[in-house]
Amino acid sequence: MSLTTVTHLNFRGRAAEALGFYQSVFGGELQLTRYAQLGMPAEAPDADRVVFGRLFADNGFRVLAYDVPGSEPAPVEATTRREQGLTLTSEPFFLSVQGQSLEEVRGYWEGLADGATVVEELGPSAWSPGFGMLTDRFGVTWVLDVAPAAG
Repeated sequence: MSLTTVTHLNFRGRAAEALGFYQSVFGGELQLTRYAQLGMPAEAPDADRVVFGRLFADNGFRVLAYDVPGSEPAPVEATTRREQGLTLTSEPFFLSVQGQSLEEVRGYWEGLADGATVVEELGPSAWSPGFGMLTDRFGVTWVLDVAPAAG
Protein backbone atom coordinates (compact mmCIF):
# COMPACT_ATOMS: atom_id res chain seq x y z
CA MET A 1 0.00 0.00 0.00
CA SER A 2 1.17 3.50 -0.80
CA LEU A 3 0.15 6.80 0.78
CA THR A 4 0.61 10.28 -0.67
CA THR A 5 0.18 13.52 1.25
CA VAL A 6 -0.52 16.75 -0.63
CA THR A 7 -0.88 20.16 1.00
CA HIS A 8 -4.31 21.76 0.52
CA LEU A 9 -4.38 25.56 0.85
CA ASN A 10 -7.51 27.54 1.68
CA PHE A 11 -7.94 31.02 0.21
CA ARG A 12 -10.53 33.74 0.34
CA GLY A 13 -11.15 34.56 -3.30
CA ARG A 14 -7.50 34.29 -4.45
CA ALA A 15 -7.00 30.56 -5.11
CA ALA A 16 -6.76 30.91 -8.91
CA GLU A 17 -4.30 33.79 -8.59
CA ALA A 18 -2.17 31.94 -6.04
CA LEU A 19 -2.10 28.70 -8.04
CA GLY A 20 -1.17 30.63 -11.20
CA PHE A 21 1.68 32.27 -9.29
CA TYR A 22 2.90 28.90 -7.96
CA GLN A 23 2.73 27.49 -11.49
CA SER A 24 5.00 30.33 -12.68
CA VAL A 25 7.51 29.35 -9.97
CA PHE A 26 7.38 25.53 -10.06
CA GLY A 27 5.87 24.75 -13.46
CA GLY A 28 3.35 21.98 -13.84
CA GLU A 29 -0.21 21.43 -14.96
CA LEU A 30 -2.89 23.59 -13.39
CA GLN A 31 -6.49 22.40 -13.11
CA LEU A 32 -9.22 24.69 -11.82
CA THR A 33 -12.87 23.87 -11.22
CA ARG A 34 -15.18 26.77 -10.43
CA TYR A 35 -18.30 26.54 -8.28
CA ALA A 36 -20.41 27.44 -11.35
CA GLN A 37 -19.09 24.36 -13.17
CA LEU A 38 -20.64 22.22 -10.44
CA GLY A 39 -24.08 23.77 -10.70
CA MET A 40 -23.93 27.00 -8.69
CA PRO A 41 -25.98 29.67 -10.48
CA ALA A 42 -23.69 31.96 -12.49
CA GLU A 43 -25.12 35.04 -10.76
CA ALA A 44 -24.24 33.72 -7.28
CA PRO A 45 -21.42 35.66 -5.55
CA ASP A 46 -19.03 32.67 -5.31
CA ALA A 47 -19.80 31.18 -8.74
CA ASP A 48 -16.46 32.16 -10.30
CA ARG A 49 -14.38 31.10 -7.29
CA VAL A 50 -12.35 27.90 -7.20
CA VAL A 51 -13.96 24.86 -5.59
CA PHE A 52 -11.07 22.57 -6.60
CA GLY A 53 -7.62 23.66 -7.71
CA ARG A 54 -4.72 21.37 -8.39
CA LEU A 55 -1.14 22.05 -9.46
CA PHE A 56 1.04 19.01 -10.12
CA ALA A 57 4.50 19.33 -11.67
CA ASP A 58 6.90 16.71 -13.06
CA ASN A 59 9.56 17.93 -10.58
CA GLY A 60 7.44 16.54 -7.70
CA PHE A 61 5.72 19.78 -6.64
CA ARG A 62 2.11 19.12 -5.64
CA VAL A 63 -0.46 21.46 -4.09
CA LEU A 64 -4.24 21.68 -3.90
CA ALA A 65 -6.26 24.81 -3.14
CA TYR A 66 -9.73 26.28 -3.09
CA ASP A 67 -11.66 29.39 -2.12
CA VAL A 68 -13.53 29.09 1.16
CA PRO A 69 -17.20 29.57 0.21
CA GLY A 70 -18.97 32.65 1.50
CA SER A 71 -15.77 34.36 2.66
CA GLU A 72 -14.68 37.86 1.85
CA PRO A 73 -11.78 38.15 -0.59
CA ALA A 74 -8.39 38.93 0.90
CA PRO A 75 -7.05 42.41 0.17
CA VAL A 76 -4.81 42.69 -2.90
CA GLU A 77 -1.80 43.27 -0.66
CA ALA A 78 -1.94 40.13 1.46
CA THR A 79 -1.11 40.79 5.09
CA THR A 80 1.42 38.32 6.43
CA ARG A 81 1.10 36.77 9.84
CA ARG A 82 4.36 38.43 10.82
CA GLU A 83 2.92 41.86 10.00
CA GLN A 84 -0.06 40.95 12.19
CA GLY A 85 2.34 40.69 15.14
CA LEU A 86 2.36 36.89 15.43
CA THR A 87 5.51 34.94 16.10
CA LEU A 88 6.77 32.13 13.90
CA THR A 89 5.69 29.54 16.42
CA SER A 90 2.04 30.56 16.02
CA GLU A 91 2.01 29.29 12.43
CA PRO A 92 -0.05 26.09 12.09
CA PHE A 93 2.26 24.86 9.31
CA PHE A 94 5.02 25.79 6.87
CA LEU A 95 5.12 24.55 3.28
CA SER A 96 8.52 22.95 2.73
CA VAL A 97 10.34 22.61 -0.59
CA GLN A 98 13.63 20.72 -0.67
CA GLY A 99 15.82 20.62 -3.76
CA GLN A 100 19.01 18.78 -4.67
CA SER A 101 21.20 21.82 -5.36
CA LEU A 102 21.51 25.42 -4.26
CA GLU A 103 20.94 26.56 -7.87
CA GLU A 104 17.63 24.68 -8.02
CA VAL A 105 16.43 26.01 -4.66
CA ARG A 106 17.58 29.55 -5.46
CA GLY A 107 15.39 29.54 -8.59
CA TYR A 108 12.29 28.64 -6.56
CA TRP A 109 13.29 31.14 -3.87
CA GLU A 110 13.59 33.99 -6.35
CA GLY A 111 10.16 33.18 -7.78
CA LEU A 112 8.41 32.95 -4.42
CA ALA A 113 10.19 36.04 -3.06
CA ASP A 114 8.34 38.32 -5.50
CA GLY A 115 6.05 40.29 -3.17
CA ALA A 116 7.02 38.18 -0.14
CA THR A 117 8.21 39.01 3.35
CA VAL A 118 11.56 37.32 3.95
CA VAL A 119 11.70 35.69 7.38
CA GLU A 120 15.20 34.27 6.94
CA GLU A 121 17.29 35.02 3.87
CA LEU A 122 18.35 32.01 1.77
CA GLY A 123 21.90 31.05 2.77
CA PRO A 124 24.08 28.37 4.34
CA SER A 125 22.92 26.79 7.58
CA ALA A 126 24.33 24.25 10.02
CA TRP A 127 22.44 21.42 8.28
CA SER A 128 22.26 22.56 4.67
CA PRO A 129 24.19 24.47 2.00
CA GLY A 130 21.05 26.57 1.56
CA PHE A 131 18.09 27.32 3.83
CA GLY A 132 15.59 30.19 3.83
CA MET A 133 12.08 31.06 4.96
CA LEU A 134 9.58 33.55 3.56
CA THR A 135 5.89 34.38 3.68
CA ASP A 136 4.58 34.86 0.15
CA ARG A 137 2.15 37.51 -1.06
CA PHE A 138 -0.76 35.15 -0.28
CA GLY A 139 0.22 34.69 3.38
CA VAL A 140 1.69 31.18 2.94
CA THR A 141 4.98 30.60 4.78
CA TRP A 142 7.55 28.55 2.87
CA VAL A 143 10.72 26.84 4.05
CA LEU A 144 13.16 26.16 1.21
CA ASP A 145 16.37 24.20 1.61
CA VAL A 146 18.91 22.01 -0.12
CA ALA A 147 18.82 18.34 0.82
CA PRO A 148 21.81 17.59 3.05
CA ALA A 149 24.45 15.24 1.65
CA ALA A 150 24.04 11.63 2.73
CA GLY A 151 26.25 10.59 5.62
